[in-house]
Parts: sequence; C-alpha cells; structure tokens
Amino acid sequence: MMQFIVDSAWDGITVQNFLKRHCNVSSRLLTKLKRTPNGITANGEHIRSIDILHANDVVCLEMPEDDNEIVPVNHPVEIVYEDDAVVIFNKPPFMPVHPVRDHQLDTLANFAVYHALSGGENYAFRAVNRIDRDTSGLVLTAKSSFAMTFLTKHIRKVYTALCEGEITGNGTIDAPIRLKAGHTIQRETGEGGVSAVTHYKALKTFCHHTYLEFSLETGRTHQIRVHMASIGHPLAGDDMYGGSRNYFARQCLHCAELQFLHPITHETVTVRQEPENWFAVLEKNYKNQS
Repeated sequence: MMQFIVDSAWDGITVQNFLKRHCNVSSRLLTKLKRTPNGITANGEHIRSIDILHANDVVCLEMPEDDNEIVPVNHPVEIVYEDDAVVIFNKPPFMPVHPVRDHQLDTLANFAVYHALSGGENYAFRAVNRIDRDTSGLVLTAKSSFAMTFLTKHIRKVYTALCEGEITGNGTIDAPIRLKAGHTIQRETGEGGVSAVTHYKALKTFCHHTYLEFSLETGRTHQIRVHMASIGHPLAGDDMYGGSRNYFARQCLHCAELQFLHPITHETVTVRQEPENWFAVLEKNYKNQS
C-alpha cells in the first residue's frame, strides 16, 4: 500500500488530478486502481477518481497484485536496503539479472521473487538499473509499476572499476559507441555511433593497475568497458575489450552507489556498497609470480 498526504496547495483538487499531477500515477495504473476493491481510499474510506480532496486528507493506494512467471529460488544475495516501495540488492558477479535461455533459475530475478513471497508480498521483478552478468554491485528494484516509472527518471549511478595501466587525475571520455562490425554484442567507439559521455576519477594505483570511480551522462551498453579500452586502459579481466584474464575471471566493474529520489517521500536516498578487494587479489598474484 502507498500513502500520500494532501498538501494545502492541493486543497480542492480531484483525486484523479492529484494522483496524476502530484503522485505521478500513470493513466494505466489509475485504471487498474479503479478496478481494484478499495484501490483508492481517502481517510480510510473508498473514494472515486472524480471526488474532491482536501488539505491533510490521507490518500492510500492498494496496488493490484502482479502476475509472476518467474520461478522463486533462494540464492545467496545480500539485501542492502528495503522499504515499502523498493529493494536494493548487492548482486554478485556471474549472476544474470533477468532469466535468459541458458539461465532460468540462477538469476537475481529468481531470488527477488523468492524474497517477496517469503515476506508475504507478491510483485513483479522490476529492475530500475541493469548490470551485466559478470558485473557486480547494486541493483535497484521497484515493488510497483508506479515506483518503477518514477525511479527511472530520478536515479544516479556511480561505478567503480579496476583498469590496466596507471591513470591519474580526472577525465572525460566523449566518444560515440557503435556495434562492432560482424558482432552482435561487442561495441567500439567510432563515427556513426550513439553519443556517450563518461566521467572518471582515478582513486589509487597499484601493481600497474588503477582503481577508478565513474559517473555517466549516458547509459550505453558496455559504455565504461568500451570507453576505457578506447584510451588504452581496458578493465582488468575484460578479455572482450582487451583486458587480461591473468588475475581476474571477469571484468572488474562494480555498481558502487545509487542515489535516487524516493517515489513516496520524495526524499533523496543514497546507498553505497564497495566491491571486493581487487588490490588484495593483485597483491596475492604478484607474490605468487615473484
């Protein structure tokens, strides 16, 4: 259930206009709510979309249950934040976010559905941000279509990565990204691609590698991986884009921070989760080779 309090500025507005203009409820969801028993109530009483609201009225929305086709499976995934509207998971590497042909039961979606049902809830899996199978880190999920629509417009992501070579300072890579000729997945920078802008900040260097933080102006497929490879510093472990697998079995890329405007309270929420200690892995391998 979602709850909103009518501010004095909205006194005298219809339920429909309040939900659409202030609460960002879509026309599609509004239609579903009207068909749901007690889908819209004010001060505990059923109310129609054409009725008038007054200051300090408490409007509650009883979200219709979702149809879930994803099989619930209990996986060892950490939950770093949860409330009535969202859940944030710390996805481990090598786990797909969504079920695909060869991964039907070992995905984040399977665990998310299991977690919801275990808590007595039933909602579809809605990932606001998506990361590659081999990328680790934070994934924000919405418990309703309303929250999903709102969050896609009010989210900021920060990534961390370990790159080959030594980099210092801050920088920006502004280079269009296109599909590489003859490939269905691999990308490259070049004319004819879509605009892509990546900002990076070098945090630490060790053993001929650099730990960096990234913020993106655009969200292109493989954007960080492609851009860093284009300047001669591929991600460690990213053999698709020229990185070595000598020390890591996957690209060292992690979604470390999510900042979003909460769909109900409209307060800014920031969640941070650091990646595994890549430098410890480097140090161990360097010692073993020396």
